Amino acid sequence: MSKSDIQIAREAKMKPIVEVLNKINVPDKPQAFSPMGRHIAKINLEYLDTIKDKKDGKLILITAITPTPAGEGKTTTSVGLSDALSKIGKKSIVCLREPSLGPSFGMKGGAAGGGYAQVVPMEQINLHFTGDFHAITSAHNLLSALIDNHIYWGNKLNIDVRRVVWKRVMDMNDRALRSINISLGGVANGYPREDGFDITVASEIMAIFCLANNLRDLEKRIGNITVAYTRDKKPIFAKDLKAQGPMSVLLKDAIRPNVTQTLENNPAIIHGGPFANIAHGCNSVIATKAGLKLADYVVTEAGFGADLGAEKFLDIKCRKSNLKPNCVVIVATIRALKMHGGLAKNELKNENVAALKKGFVNLQRHIENVKKFGLPVAVAVNHFVDDTDNEVKELINACKKMGVKASLCMHWANGGDGTKELASHVVELIDKNEANFKFLYKDSTPLFKKIETVAKEIYRASEVIADTKVRDQLKNFEEQGYENLPICIAKTQYSFSTDPNLKGAPNGHVLPIREVRLSSGAEFIVVICGAIMTMPGLPRVPSADSIKLNKKGEIEGLF
Repeated sequence: MSKSDIQIAREAKMKPIVEVLNKINVPDKPQAFSPMGRHIAKINLEYLDTIKDKKDGKLILITAITPTPAGEGKTTTSVGLSDALSKIGKKSIVCLREPSLGPSFGMKGGAAGGGYAQVVPMEQINLHFTGDFHAITSAHNLLSALIDNHIYWGNKLNIDVRRVVWKRVMDMNDRALRSINISLGGVANGYPREDGFDITVASEIMAIFCLANNLRDLEKRIGNITVAYTRDKKPIFAKDLKAQGPMSVLLKDAIRPNVTQTLENNPAIIHGGPFANIAHGCNSVIATKAGLKLADYVVTEAGFGADLGAEKFLDIKCRKSNLKPNCVVIVATIRALKMHGGLAKNELKNENVAALKKGFVNLQRHIENVKKFGLPVAVAVNHFVDDTDNEVKELINACKKMGVKASLCMHWANGGDGTKELASHVVELIDKNEANFKFLYKDSTPLFKKIETVAKEIYRASEVIADTKVRDQLKNFEEQGYENLPICIAKTQYSFSTDPNLKGAPNGHVLPIREVRLSSGAEFIVVICGAIMTMPGLPRVPSADSIKLNKKGEIEGLF
């Protein structure tokens, strides 16, 4: 009987974080890092300033096919590849996002990798970790409190209570909070108005946290957040409420990158965590840039399929930070491709080459899309025990016909040793120096045209539909000076379209825009499409049902 992820994590022989940091030449000095217990540390920004002139390492982006219930394993592959690079003699760091409590207790479960390709301590990482998300939640809600407090004490800024656009947040799935009424109960409680909650990972503070270059940049961006409008539609910014100072104080420790380790005791930086279906889906710029100064190779992931996470990593994160990936690895599983070929989950254990061939169009589409950014592509076939030799051969040959090498990866079972072929191939790709990175659209492209470009080039939609209100909002954003901002499309992760049941590689569908939001601090426009929610709900049977403490006081059910 195979061991569970949590059993494997508990049996890990973790090294003191000082020894892990020594691998990347971070000195054992208080100026360099702050221990957060025995196995976690925060790197100090002051130390990162001392190495800012060092040559950057190579950046490897891990993305995936469109997710299905069968699983893809992006984080597991990221960890396995970083360990494999270390096995072949390269100094490597994996940079990941921090898991959100929402999916941990909802449907997805934990997000620290799996099998023998995990980051540890797994339980802490999946739960409160170093408190970064709590700090982001608190900073966000401090701004909410300051807005309502300002209105209560005379409203000198003339905020129109009908036009407050800053919601509250919490890091949990709770559909009951999507739309609420606040300040009820009489004069002493303020002016009643409609409000609502988003999940913390959808917060603009989270986006700013992950795009800021340093504390000063963080504070400036927070000050530029649009929180409300006056009756004559004049924008009110967070800096008008003097909110950027106290909010930055709450984030001053959180902004330092967290360092842990893989099961093979290689360094892992885990910092920030916006979702890619409702936000930009990448870990912090500070963490990625730190990794590039500390290692020769940095493996980082972007959330969900390449149509969401990779597109946003390349068009938003790279645009804002001047990062340039050297290659992209697309993770695929034979199980998931068979689902894209029409099989039900209970049929996946049986060999079905025909379904695999049919579902390959999904991977093919993602390969074609990534190549539009001028980047070399490799495919990681994340191995499952039910995969047959015929299916593996078919997938590898199909990729070969596209001029892409697919490597069978067995990191779940064998750790870094199981992914050496991919590691060697990635190094070869990078050494060829064929990357010619380019964005999908220019800064100067009109906002609606940017949306159309992503919809047609990446999703292969035939058109984008939006009512007059949405189109007028986009025009207003341009008139306010935000015409050069990139766009961040929020849509289902389960399909190229906005219909989660439309698998494979659909063409000619329509992208309906429901709402647009200005993130003037994070510096992008959020485009909400279809039925996607910025506050998810729990499923009928949430993961929380299985999470408990056993008689030893150990956590069970967190996977």
